[in-house]
Amino acid sequence: MNFRRAVTGLATALLLTSGSQTQAMEATQGTFAVTTKCEAFQSFRKGTNPGSLAVQPGESYRIVEVNKERFDWVRLRVSNDLRWVSSACGTVTGLQIGSRDATQCRVADTYESYVLALTWQPGFCVHNPAGSTKPECQAMKDGRLAVSHFTLHGLWPNRAECGKDYGNCRGADLDLSSTTLDYIKPWMPNFQFSTQFGNYEWKKHGVCQTNLTDDDYFRLAVDLTKSFNDSAPGNYVREHAGGTISKQEFYSKLTAELGSAAATNNVLLICSGDYLEEVRIALPQDFKGARSVKEIMLGHFAPQRSEDRKECRSDTISIEARGYGH
Repeated sequence: MNFRRAVTGLATALLLTSGSQTQAMEATQGTFAVTTKCEAFQSFRKGTNPGSLAVQPGESYRIVEVNKERFDWVRLRVSNDLRWVSSACGTVTGLQIGSRDATQCRVADTYESYVLALTWQPGFCVHNPAGSTKPECQAMKDGRLAVSHFTLHGLWPNRAECGKDYGNCRGADLDLSSTTLDYIKPWMPNFQFSTQFGNYEWKKHGVCQTNLTDDDYFRLAVDLTKSFNDSAPGNYVREHAGGTISKQEFYSKLTAELGSAAATNNVLLICSGDYLEEVRIALPQDFKGARSVKEIMLGHFAPQRSEDRKECRSDTISIEARGYGH
């Protein structure tokens, strides 16, 4: 989920498609001395600036990245978040750059945080174009399977500088015990038909941590899923299947559950259109033996919630019920 060097990465952990621009080049050396007050963007292409951060004249930063070889944007760590600032806003000295070595994003145990991704299965199956290809979705459509709870998409070790590219580390093949398979099936329904999706999640994400075996990794992920499913915000969603929820009320219940409004910064609601599809929860690197979202996240809150193009925008969010089991 060290805790992202004390919260730094949780602001970007949810944003799996965030910040870094496609041609970004890592800086091995370089300093940026600010001469003009300028906005510090999370994404300069989208003009996003959560928290309205800015750099001020007289400040100096180490350059993390530039957007291209002949750069016009530099990436800096501003208020514990990685932000892009126009190079016209200051003076660059000592810059040395090189394309990011993609292999560094495939090294196990270099993660700084986790993302727990939980699927609202009816919403995914009915409203995501990929839903029709999944055997569990077809079974729900045919009435052979009913899913009335959140399900596990994945537990993803996360390295902020790699964004969505951290994964596919070298590791052992998936070899789950029969008892673990039975434990997973109700909470990751694809396992009721094949282990293809589970194997994908393990090979892309699970092997990037080595503290847990495949059995322990999936059992922990299931326990975290169950804990959120039974939480106040989880119950709020389930109780409104077939209707709508208020995003504001969801976050209000999360605040009450965790005892801090800052907890809302760790949780992102993902929609397909107006329908809830997924909940993504940023967690610290070290779970310290805890097996519930509340225990792990308590006190470890991000400074602001990150962005995703599929974030639910409206306060009113529809909760699909087809295949829910009513």
